Amino acid sequence: MDKRSSPPSNASPRASATGAGPGAAPLFIQVSPRDRAWASPAVVDDSQDWLDIGGGDRALVHGEQTARPVVAYAMDAPDATVIPAHAHRRGQMLYAISGVMLVRAAVGSWVVPPGRAVWVPPGARHEIVMAGDVAMRTVFVEPGLRAGLWESCQVFEVSPLLRELVIAAVDLPLDYVTGGRDEHLMTLVLDEIERAQPLSLHVPMPAHAGLAALCRELVRDPAREVSLSAWAHVLHMHPRSLARLFLRETGMNLGEWCRETKLLLSLPRLAAGASVLEVALEHGYNSPSAFTAAFRRTFGAAPSAYLRDRT
Repeated sequence: MDKRSSPPSNASPRASATGAGPGAAPLFIQVSPRDRAWASPAVVDDSQDWLDIGGGDRALVHGEQTARPVVAYAMDAPDATVIPAHAHRRGQMLYAISGVMLVRAAVGSWVVPPGRAVWVPPGARHEIVMAGDVAMRTVFVEPGLRAGLWESCQVFEVSPLLRELVIAAVDLPLDYVTGGRDEHLMTLVLDEIERAQPLSLHVPMPAHAGLAALCRELVRDPAREVSLSAWAHVLHMHPRSLARLFLRETGMNLGEWCRETKLLLSLPRLAAGASVLEVALEHGYNSPSAFTAAFRRTFGAAPSAYLRDRT
């Protein structure tokens, strides 16, 4: 199908992770759930503006080819699925009903646990990695439709009302009738997104090349110990200069960044079924109790409760 082609008017806004039809290009790439490549900057690849699904009907994935300013789409994907780096003309809400999504962009990565969503603004190139089996619901929004939507990627809390609205919205046809219930439902979806509570589930990546390389090393191996003096030695900088640079580039000091990053990285592993003991040791904690205490301080609940209560 040509990029400018339109989907059939009765197209279903649902899909699974498996392409259909002879010769259809796969929508997803499978990787190991322990692969942490998502944390490095997204690769700009202009050939990935459009991703095939089914027999090659690209419009179902992007919601770009419908005249409706807001459309919703449902997709289920197995653990370790990767949607390669791409961009949309429209803004996009990605919502995980179950499982954890890792959304990677050039400026950092966002962890989206169950019951949360991430807003991806129009034109922002991003990659999505699934941790655990993910039931993903997406809402595409025409650029400029609502001034109150974020201008950068942002994870936010999904209210019970927004959850039910999105679940209902994905059952609407892409060319739903305007002027009635369907359009009103989509308006309510936007109202709820605009008033949603933002969450700090972001791993910021510094722009400084040397710092970014060291940060990615920690992401690949979160069990490693990090010290300001050791990093300063590697970068041939005075520790105080490095501390100021890191704060300026990320908005956090190095210790805070390491603690938050390790805890955020633990969410995909927990969602994939790893034990608390295993995850604690993988992320540099000496015991499950120490990990659980740090997790509770940051997220307000024990690991099992945090993932369970929002599904």
